[in-house]
Amino acid sequence: MQKIFFLAPVGHDAGLTSLGLGLVRSLEREGIKVGFAKPIAQPGTGPDLSTHFVRSLCGIEAPEAIPFARAEALLREGKLSDLMEEVVQNVAPLVLQHDVVLVEGLTPGSDVPLASELNLELAKTLTADLILAISAARRDARDIFEAITLARRSYSDGQVNLAGVMLNKLPAGAEGQQLLQNLGRIAPPLPLLATVPFEARLNAVRLLDLASPLGLKIEHAGNIVRSRVHEVVVAARAVENMIDRLRPGALVVTPGDRSDVILATALATLRGVPLAGLLLTCNEPVAAKVVPLIESAKLAGLPILSTERDTFETSALLSAINVHVAADDTERMQQVIDFMAEHTATAQLKEKIGEPTELRMPPPAFRHRLVEIARRANKRIVLPEGDEPRTLQAAVICHEKGIARCVLLGNPARIHQVADAQGVVLPTDIEIIDPEAVLSRYVAPMVELRKSKGLTAPQAEKLLEDTVMMGTMMLALGEVDGLVSGAVHTTASTVRPALQLIKTAPGASIVSSVFFMLMPDQVLVYGDCAINPDPTAEQLCDIAIQSADSAKAFGVEPRVAMISYSTGASGTGDDVEKVREATRLAKEKRPDLMIDGPMQYDAASVESVGRQKAPDSLVAGRANVFVFPDLNTGNTTYKAVQRSAGVVSVGPMLQGLRKPVNDLSRGALVDDIVYTVALTAIQATQA
Repeated sequence: MQKIFFLAPVGHDAGLTSLGLGLVRSLEREGIKVGFAKPIAQPGTGPDLSTHFVRSLCGIEAPEAIPFARAEALLREGKLSDLMEEVVQNVAPLVLQHDVVLVEGLTPGSDVPLASELNLELAKTLTADLILAISAARRDARDIFEAITLARRSYSDGQVNLAGVMLNKLPAGAEGQQLLQNLGRIAPPLPLLATVPFEARLNAVRLLDLASPLGLKIEHAGNIVRSRVHEVVVAARAVENMIDRLRPGALVVTPGDRSDVILATALATLRGVPLAGLLLTCNEPVAAKVVPLIESAKLAGLPILSTERDTFETSALLSAINVHVAADDTERMQQVIDFMAEHTATAQLKEKIGEPTELRMPPPAFRHRLVEIARRANKRIVLPEGDEPRTLQAAVICHEKGIARCVLLGNPARIHQVADAQGVVLPTDIEIIDPEAVLSRYVAPMVELRKSKGLTAPQAEKLLEDTVMMGTMMLALGEVDGLVSGAVHTTASTVRPALQLIKTAPGASIVSSVFFMLMPDQVLVYGDCAINPDPTAEQLCDIAIQSADSAKAFGVEPRVAMISYSTGASGTGDDVEKVREATRLAKEKRPDLMIDGPMQYDAASVESVGRQKAPDSLVAGRANVFVFPDLNTGNTTYKAVQRSAGVVSVGPMLQGLRKPVNDLSRGALVDDIVYTVALTAIQATQA
């Protein structure tokens, strides 16, 4: 039976949108098909943010919210029943199409005086179970309990059942745990669905978003598009007293005549500290003799802005800036949603919802599955690019979340220097190996592995100066379970040592690759898009089987389409004949797999086209594993889909090696590296 949950705020500062979308993400991770509606839009200019973000980031087609002005007009005319009828018309179709529907209420405020009354009416009209959202900021356990009790009572009078409570902005660490313990002693057991600690980094606004509302002049853009303000550092003291505050995300505010502060800021940038920027006040220009000394910092991407206001007034305005997420700041909102989901437990709601109508694998469920399986695997993964900033950050995340035991290869002093510059706190027990200190012990084993090629000890020693080669030797000797590289190395630099030292798995004739394409509502598998330029029919057959097995290993039940420019028997030519023969061989080798081809991409992916072009196919229109005939087609297609549709791709994941080695794109984000480490850990359990 489908369920409707109504999310209502207790107070104006609950963080309703963040909690609501976090709950959507958390339910999606469980494979539950979630519908979402914000029946009445929050007053303000622009689109309703909840509806906007649930569409753009969760891939859910939420109905358009009724403008608040229209809802208010209907209330003034005494037409509450007409308003509720319109709400039901918008929400009812969602109930038929989803396992559960989350309906978000209105946040009270001076501009929404009737929010509480409207929320109660919405919950009653939709016969929804109630979820209360409340902020724990500046509240003790007694305050929280009393606020929940009052809210619960007002909805109970309307015969609305309480399904759960979501606590937001808890104090971090021991203080937050103490508050929860006190709440447990004061209150009867509460169905707590979320206990979300306050996280300052989620309030980091983009520097560019400050420029217009504060009337700042951009003197040098630098990295302003990517820059975020985590803290404001006002230069009111001698420079030696503020150096420790020149940390990642710091916006340095100083009069233009403070050459000492300006030079310190430039030097910090050149040391690799990603400052948010430099804001010059009092309409003071930088001294002419200082300008040449900061040119290198400008080239390194330091944004420089200016204002006519004095330092005090500028600081006051910055402290009062609105930290709400802008509609186009999808990067930050994605972080907020994921953070909320990580601190949300859905077990109690799942009991009410029951079993999903169908097992789904949307991107959040896929990523969640990756992390959970990797945690259970508990594998040791070597990262040869140990001093690369993104790799370093990813290793710390993997360590803290228990995704894998990462081994950083690199000079320890350099790794700690990079960590300090990036504001990354290295756990004391994270493993760092100095390549120079251990190089000698890998020379003899490498000579033995490559003796058929005539490798000598001096040659081996020279090759082992490359950390990717050393990491591959560690893998070959069983000291680690997998390797991830490529943030600064080419694909060839990562793959070549693996082919030389790890070799192909028993029964594998070829090493290939797949990308997991995280489409809005499902995960697709693309192979081979990274390794083999022009596979033969036999090799293409093996790529199809490897890709299907990889899909199954990660929870995607494979329906394999062998892609070509022709569908079925309609086309001729060497290229299509190769795909036709590969399909025949794959069906012969693995009759248990659902494989069909040759097939055009639209026939494989669009149900209406598939019915028309291949009406008897079990794969047409429903394919989730796409095997491309050559590297040119595969690589072009994956990048076109990734860039044009804004799709996240995880991979390439290599297939066919005895032990897992995976390559990164040199433009990989920190999250890309984290999920690639998780993939590698899972592969290690199957090696």
